[in-house]
Amino acid sequence: MAEQLTLEQIQDFKGKYPKQLWYLFLVEMWERFCFYGMRGVLTIFMFDKVLGLALSEKDANLKYGAIQAFVYAFTFIGGIFADKILGFKKSLVFGATVMIIGNLIIVASPQNFFYLGITLSIIGTGFFKPNISSMVGELYKEGDPRRDAGFGLFYSGINIGALLGGAVCVYLGESKDFGWSYAFLSAAIVMIIGLVTFLFIKKSLGPIGDSPLLHLSSSKRSTKEILVYVGSIISIPLIFIMIKNTDYTDYFMYTIGPLAIIYFLYETVKEKNWKSQKKLIAAFIFILFSVIFWAFFEQSGGSLALFAKNNLHHNLLFFEISPNIVNNTSNSLFVIIFSPLLGLLWLAMAKKKIEPNTVIKFGIGFLFLALAFYTFYYTRFFADVEGLTSLNIFTLAYLVITFGELALSPIGLSIMTKLSPKRLSGMMMGMWFLASAYGQYAAGLLGAGMSSPDGNATLMVKLQGYTEGYKQLGIYALIAGLALILISPLIRKLMQEVK
Repeated sequence: MAEQLTLEQIQDFKGKYPKQLWYLFLVEMWERFCFYGMRGVLTIFMFDKVLGLALSEKDANLKYGAIQAFVYAFTFIGGIFADKILGFKKSLVFGATVMIIGNLIIVASPQNFFYLGITLSIIGTGFFKPNISSMVGELYKEGDPRRDAGFGLFYSGINIGALLGGAVCVYLGESKDFGWSYAFLSAAIVMIIGLVTFLFIKKSLGPIGDSPLLHLSSSKRSTKEILVYVGSIISIPLIFIMIKNTDYTDYFMYTIGPLAIIYFLYETVKEKNWKSQKKLIAAFIFILFSVIFWAFFEQSGGSLALFAKNNLHHNLLFFEISPNIVNNTSNSLFVIIFSPLLGLLWLAMAKKKIEPNTVIKFGIGFLFLALAFYTFYYTRFFADVEGLTSLNIFTLAYLVITFGELALSPIGLSIMTKLSPKRLSGMMMGMWFLASAYGQYAAGLLGAGMSSPDGNATLMVKLQGYTEGYKQLGIYALIAGLALILISPLIRKLMQEVK
């Protein structure tokens, strides 16, 4: 039997990327196909009056926000269980298995089993999502300057999966020849591929992702692990009820956030080391601003999906295409194209010692977000008398929003691993995703607020309601970006040597 690689051997790699990064890239790519494929069809499936759930635009937005919020909230819980009991590897395998089962349940009858299947997908994603990012962070020694480039490549893998999933699932779901069952089936199939891939490559990760309880006897460790699995199964009815009735989601979100903050403060005080405490406070500031960013950005799966379905022409440049395929894939395509170019720009600026620091990059992300939402607002000036407007301007807005995402999201994943003590890396990654949960939750509320209360409203009325909402989001994003840039010196002091 081959000897297991040590952590030192893995981290002492030559070249730009460790080989394990490519393996994790593939696993994450297939999981992101599943996640973004599902995300892309959620709102339009729930709104579909014939083969979907026939919800109103307001309810579809609220349920979309609730589902996405629970997905990300569970990543916080999954991150803690991985840190304390399962380890990243077992957590990932369990999560992937539950996701597959959830998707297959929906395939059987989307209209009847959607809520049960999506509940399992939520739990599975919670155990899968934070842990693979944490494993990427462990491939690098502390202070390794190649870490950001590694997360940049990893982020490209996320977006290749998102691009494929967004296009395939929306195409299958909207197609008269296939339908919603095929959309959810494709998500299940690629998740199986991702799980099998991980099972083949996990030995190459050495001790990375092993259970933190290896010092305990096998029986004690197994008991704790089984309790985690049983607890997850017990939570199914609770999540099911809260998704079906979004009033319960409100109560949950009002509870989990304060509890997470209390737990974060407890771990921060327990840390003792003052330098580590200051870094954790800096990480928390990034987390708070990310809530605002994702609340605006995640309109893409809610209000922008309905806006694309109802208010856009099908002509992009010189060809015809479904606006919802554009809505669900253009951001990922632009990330794949421009992420390497932006990385080269940062490197060139670094050589000249003019590269903006991480905090300023966050602020720049908000400024691009503001410009993007003003561009979404500007589509109203290209509308015809029926309330249909330009898919080209809509796509241009996605190009702008992509630069905002590239300035913030890949850095966010990396900065969480840099600012977190190793023992808290899963919790802090979970906190990052919990911030996304609140962003998703707020995104649903914002989208519902923009939708017309009249189900029979004309397309022009809907156009005016959504675009006016996008204008307001643009103003708020501008304020947040400027505020972040102004307080950047304070945050940099808290970060200390971390760049």
